[in-house]
Amino acid sequence: MPSSDHPATATEPRQSVELGSDEALRLLGGISLGRIVFTRQALPTIRPVNHVLDNGHVIIRTHEGAALTSHAQEADGRGVVVAYEADSIDPNTHLGWSVVVTGYARLITDPDELARYRLMLRPWTNQAMDYAVRIHPALVTGIRLTVPPLPADR
Repeated sequence: MPSSDHPATATEPRQSVELGSDEALRLLGGISLGRIVFTRQALPTIRPVNHVLDNGHVIIRTHEGAALTSHAQEADGRGVVVAYEADSIDPNTHLGWSVVVTGYARLITDPDELARYRLMLRPWTNQAMDYAVRIHPALVTGIRLTVPPLPADR
């Protein structure tokens, strides 16, 4: 974080520090909004969604007719390949972090699990969200944007 000796402004370059997967998942679990990336008609598609992190899996709710719901229903045993990105970056200082989970998304079909996630994860739209998707991470990456250290000669 910036100090009074070295205030952060958006015009200064940022230092990008790689996060370990445990730290990245911990940060992801602390917020509720992200973006799901999947293919639609062989092209990348991105949708904002809310999520919950449960036992290392990203859980999102979806609805009948959604492209992701269709893809997850048609997927083989592993699921459909997706990426999930979330971040917390201050718009003024450009300090914060970004996490990407790449993995396999499958529809949750167990009625008890589905009921549990319906209680844990409230949709942020007024559309009926009767389905839930579990993303099993195969790769978790992240960065933290920080102020570079001051040169030693200052």
